[in-house]
Amino acid sequence: MENVHILTQRVSARGEFLPFSAEHYRGNEAFNLHNLVTKLQTTLSIEEILTIFTEHAKQLINLSGLQFKSPLGISQAANSDLSDTPYYFDLTINNEHIGQLIYTCKYPVTNSIEAKLKQLHSALVYPLRNAIMYNRVLKLATKDALTGLNNRSQFNDSLQEKLERCRRQHRPFSLMLLDLDNFKQVNDNFGHKAGDDVLKDFACILKTSIRGTDAVFRFGGDEFALLIDDPAFTTNKVIAERIMCLVKNSTLMTQYDVTTSIGFTLATNQDCENGVFSRADKALYKAKAAGRNCARAY
Repeated sequence: MENVHILTQRVSARGEFLPFSAEHYRGNEAFNLHNLVTKLQTTLSIEEILTIFTEHAKQLINLSGLQFKSPLGISQAANSDLSDTPYYFDLTINNEHIGQLIYTCKYPVTNSIEAKLKQLHSALVYPLRNAIMYNRVLKLATKDALTGLNNRSQFNDSLQEKLERCRRQHRPFSLMLLDLDNFKQVNDNFGHKAGDDVLKDFACILKTSIRGTDAVFRFGGDEFALLIDDPAFTTNKVIAERIMCLVKNSTLMTQYDVTTSIGFTLATNQDCENGVFSRADKALYKAKAAGRNCARAY
């Protein structure tokens, strides 16, 4: 293995461990940089941009992996090995901080290598900022601003996809609708800040009550929905009971005397969007008519 290592690494006069392609890259630097900019502009996926950039940067230095931290979260290049030594670089455009790059390298990043990377960053920052802006807008279009849950628009798309899959693969699913009992009195008596706190608390309860294959949505106000895979009435009852138990044990919900009413139905390959939603809505009204703070099926 040591012989292989020697054949695949070059040690410069500065003591830098560089790939053999580094010398060839320097001879065509302007062309290679232009080629990088062109490739980076072909996608608005942050992960794909990082992967393209990493493959290019590997012609200059030995990288194990690359991560990028931004207000949208943490993204990384494909096949990144993050176990080696990290090196941090802040990215800015006109004094605007857009995020932090974290390289992982087996070999030391010297001052000259750092300068090469910063030069490459000039090609990276604008495509990366465009991707951040695009994904931020996309998130606003599909996420509820208050709770971070999927919104009504995303629900409509998800319901349509599940019905189509149900028709093709005969995989039924269930739709559960929920709202909060006595929620209006929270806003009226304690103000909208208290109401927002209750909604965020209930959103957390819903997220912790479902599995990774399920999805939770907020329609607006105090109206929520769940799309549940692998359904049966018993599955829905277990999830509904879990939600009501967590609501009952919530300090905030108890403080404001808020409970939840739940209605659910099973979808089949004969259903359309309006049909399955109408049944779940009728089940929710049954729960309201039964005295609230309960779950009913239709």
